[in-house]
Amino acid sequence: MNFRFDDEARPATPVRSHALMPVSTADRGAPPAPAGPRPVRHPARPHRLPERIPASAAWQPGAPVGNRQFIDLGSLYLEAGGQLPAVTMAYETWGELNADASNAVLILHALTGDSHVLGDAEEGHLSAGWWSDLVGPGKAIDTDRYFVVAPNVLGGCQGSTGPASASPNGSPWGSRFPFLTTRDQVAAEAELADRLGIFRWHAVVGGSVGGHRALEWAAGYPSRVGAVLAIATAAQTSGDQIAWAHPQILAIQGDPKYRGGDYYDAADNDGPHVGLGIARQIAHTTYRSAVEFDERFGRLPQGGEEPIGGQGRFAVQSYLDYHGGKLARRFDANSYVILTHTMLTHDLGRNRGGVDAALAGITARVLSVGVSSDRLFPAEQAKAIAEGTGGEYVEVTSAYGHDGFLIEFDQLDPIVRGFLNEA
Repeated sequence: MNFRFDDEARPATPVRSHALMPVSTADRGAPPAPAGPRPVRHPARPHRLPERIPASAAWQPGAPVGNRQFIDLGSLYLEAGGQLPAVTMAYETWGELNADASNAVLILHALTGDSHVLGDAEEGHLSAGWWSDLVGPGKAIDTDRYFVVAPNVLGGCQGSTGPASASPNGSPWGSRFPFLTTRDQVAAEAELADRLGIFRWHAVVGGSVGGHRALEWAAGYPSRVGAVLAIATAAQTSGDQIAWAHPQILAIQGDPKYRGGDYYDAADNDGPHVGLGIARQIAHTTYRSAVEFDERFGRLPQGGEEPIGGQGRFAVQSYLDYHGGKLARRFDANSYVILTHTMLTHDLGRNRGGVDAALAGITARVLSVGVSSDRLFPAEQAKAIAEGTGGEYVEVTSAYGHDGFLIEFDQLDPIVRGFLNEA
């Protein structure tokens, strides 16, 4: 049965979000965010996704570039062996680099994010900026003060070299694209920084998987990082996180239209969008919280559908269907597999004497931010980063789970602003 993908279902009870509850902010001086309930936002009516689903939504040369810039880095040797013979990095910038290049801030995106941190959805950018509330003139990451750089991660699909990019023989890499680690991605970012004339970052900021790279920057390039702001992340992926990642990979690889990773010449609606959509639904469950799902949706049926009998859905099922379908229209299945493998193999302590030793060796000033209801990267992991580095820890209280770092701007603004002001 073909169901409509509905964006939202109106809950019987709004989810309530609470004030910031800092664990260690005595010397930061940042005021707490105001307390009070904030209901979940809902659109006026359900959204219908476009019927067309491309085999891959990867950006390709010849398409509108939007705010992207590009730098060719040459070849890159990889941690697991072999090399990428030609690497291109796509990135966006805001603000002006000062004379001594001391005001540069690096922002690193999460798994299915991209370089479009700030700005509208427009030609060349399928989605609006994912941190527009925090980045811009006069905002917490003030582009009147800082030169902000946001690259699309190596292995991604929005301009940087990835599986959808042309290989040396001119065809997409597809199934031949090599395995990447977090260290490979940061090595490419370091080459990008060299080309931009930035030899030390004022701060490196990353949330979720972007936080993995922020920590890797601090551990692998200590002289080049003044401060690290790691949000909703971990120094090492856990067994639980690996377990959640595993079925996501299998969902994509098990889709017959994945074709072993070589699907780029498939027609619209004939690519691996079913597997990619299922993978996203699994992931999205970890991005939100049980409290939100129960209070926002509970056991409400979706619209006029009847779940009993198996021909209709509950509202929460419709919500997940929508997000699965939405990602399939803006991402690439191979990139999802590559980046998920990168996430589950993340280990700051590999070949550094273990995680404790790696964290203890970080010399940059560190602020680690956890989200109280995060079940992807639990707050305990964020707290361990602060303890291991001798840094600070602040916890955002939220009912939105891991995605709190993309939602709770009233709490994040004073945290980010205060940290950068002191960095």
